[in-house]
Amino acid sequence: MEHFIPFRRTDVVSMCADELPAAERDSFVGFARMLSSLLHYRFQGRIEALKDAYQPFIPEGDTHEISAIGPTERRAARERVESELAALARAANFTEIDVAELQRALVGHSLLKVSMAINTDVIDKVMLFRRGESTRTRTVPIWYGLRQRTVSFTNYSKVLVYAMFKEAEHHRGDPEKLPFRPGSMVIKMFQNVPAEDLEMVFPNVQVRMRLFDKLLIGIPALISGITVIVTKLAVSLGVVLLFLAFWLGIRDKPEELSQAQLISLTVGLAAFGGYLFRQVTKFKNRKILFMKALSENLYFRNLDNDAGVFHHLLDAAEESEVTEAVLAYHFLRTAPEPSTAAELDRRIQDWFATRWDTTLDYEVEDGVRKLRQLSLATEDDLGRLTAVSLAEAKKRLDHEWDNLFTYNDRLDSSASSAGSAAASVVVS
Repeated sequence: MEHFIPFRRTDVVSMCADELPAAERDSFVGFARMLSSLLHYRFQGRIEALKDAYQPFIPEGDTHEISAIGPTERRAARERVESELAALARAANFTEIDVAELQRALVGHSLLKVSMAINTDVIDKVMLFRRGESTRTRTVPIWYGLRQRTVSFTNYSKVLVYAMFKEAEHHRGDPEKLPFRPGSMVIKMFQNVPAEDLEMVFPNVQVRMRLFDKLLIGIPALISGITVIVTKLAVSLGVVLLFLAFWLGIRDKPEELSQAQLISLTVGLAAFGGYLFRQVTKFKNRKILFMKALSENLYFRNLDNDAGVFHHLLDAAEESEVTEAVLAYHFLRTAPEPSTAAELDRRIQDWFATRWDTTLDYEVEDGVRKLRQLSLATEDDLGRLTAVSLAEAKKRLDHEWDNLFTYNDRLDSSASSAGSAAASVVVS
């Protein structure tokens, strides 16, 4: 079960406020707004550091670099991107996709009836995260649209992909002809991805024809080929074999071609050449159809790319952090007596299940941790938590906000006055 809460932050605040007395609702909404602003500022610092670390790995940047970084700095920047990206994904309640889950996707197909191969030789490291798992059904055509059947599949609401390409010295051929810049990173966000079609979100994925499609083209091609050989080349094929026997020294007497035989041979070879051309064209057209299906699926599923994914994750992580903290504070404050973390967790999950018909695994430790950090709850020796009053909570949040910066106007004024006095002494 996922930790993801499938409700918007503003909706959760309203859901909690509606359970309070009318006189407290506006104050509670104001508390939630102050908490959101404070956490937003803290997340903003993280994303700025992440963008700076990502700068050397941008596939196609449009800004100038004032200085090149060395191998040590580049390695440290890569580690910073990977660790912070994974931390942001977890804060946004994404779950990392393991190898076993990916292997199931490579051997299965749910909606996209295309076989794909992942070229892992060009990739140094890859990470995949998912969120919002659900079961869906869809009607798909079979037998060229003559029949339909209902398919049940596991769907991921969001899928995050990180891939680091190997440096230029690890690639064969001309690096300029590669569809990506060696040593660059690809970070993408997709929506509504079937679990068994996960491979389609990989970079540098290659379309392969399934055995069914090969047989669909190959069997008619074989039958047609035999027909062409029998009807078009049967007569002239014997003459060709005699010429080959003479050329190889097996036959001493050369074969003479009449005009009718020459015309027949030319027509037969032209027909066979045309047949081969049609089969190759059919194969290419079939592959183009598969590429078109893959491109259309990715086009409508793509949410964000590269640095834009950071902002997407930041917003999702911020939504999650605020929602978890608001729920923890609300249920602690309205509890008839102090509660342990386990009791709080059970009460919130039961509330979602009975009141909103939603089953989820509330991340109680994250919610309680934020309350402790901001001094919005107290804890006794038995581990029981009690939320501070609403007025006191807003007062403490305001204190945190006022102390985000240490700038003191009076100190600057004093320093400025002292400087002016010193200047006057020098001038006089």
